Amino acid sequence: MLPIAVDAMGGDTAPGEIIAGAKRAAEELGVPVALVGDPARMGDTLGLEVIAASQVIEMDDDPASSVRQKKDASLNVAARAVRDGRASAIVSAGNTGATMGAALLRMGRIGGVARPAIATPIPRPLAGGATTLLDAGANAECQAAWLVQFAQMGAVFARHRYGVERPTVALLSIGEEKSKGNELVKDAYGLLSADDGALAAAGATFIGNVEGRDLMTDAADVVVCDGFTGNVALKTLEGGMKTLVSALFEVFGATEGTKAASEVLVPHLLPLYGALDPNNTGGALLLGVDGVCIISHGSSNATAIVNAVKVAAEAVEADLVGALRTAVAK
Repeated sequence: MLPIAVDAMGGDTAPGEIIAGAKRAAEELGVPVALVGDPARMGDTLGLEVIAASQVIEMDDDPASSVRQKKDASLNVAARAVRDGRASAIVSAGNTGATMGAALLRMGRIGGVARPAIATPIPRPLAGGATTLLDAGANAECQAAWLVQFAQMGAVFARHRYGVERPTVALLSIGEEKSKGNELVKDAYGLLSADDGALAAAGATFIGNVEGRDLMTDAADVVVCDGFTGNVALKTLEGGMKTLVSALFEVFGATEGTKAASEVLVPHLLPLYGALDPNNTGGALLLGVDGVCIISHGSSNATAIVNAVKVAAEAVEADLVGALRTAVAK
């Protein structure tokens, strides 16, 4: 396998945690990793290969203009490395919009793909596995035909990532009835239910609408929506989980009785906490670009980078991009 190009300059914890995670990934997974960034700013690269980049797209930079103006930014250099056959995938915890822009501009789209979409795994603590939500932020405004294509790509991803033989696909709406939702959802519902050919090519089945409360259940393997709705839903879940965990630990430390109870409960709650910890998900995939691109959350620690590299390597080994190309072509 060609090296996984890790953007050493992206994210709130860069470059220290990013480099540490990349080193761990190389040692623990046996996956070749190359750091992309400014050697003068990275410091000790722990013996990893370095692909030099003289510029950095900061978290608060405008994504569109930065990708075009900072041609030697680490994100652009990493994306070009994939395009030119120097790397097999890109991993970045940096500016999400810029990561998408660099991947799209430098790597290009899979033939026939109208718009790439961010596919984010949502943990299902009780049912096991994960629900794939897309789009989680790449396209704030969408057309119904794009949602159909998101459904295709999400189904291919669910099969390759989670081993779901025939994924079920649903639309995220404000009610289960087909009459519920805005015009976009209603139009997409009509397209998906009238002709199952698009999903048949991806080996999936359309089951109708689901609501936000269903995202962490096994109601559907893939849930499709526009990027604005998907990002709001994702951030709401993340915020809700953080608030719940903080509230639990506050209660556990409130009295001597709750402290004693926590000694019994915490060991049983830790697996649940691990399942909900975003550092353990490995990041989201940008589906539809002509290469493997993993977008990690901005506060990724070393463990998050290890898991992101793992997901990237698995996607490369499974030829996920090739499978997406075949499904969209059909």
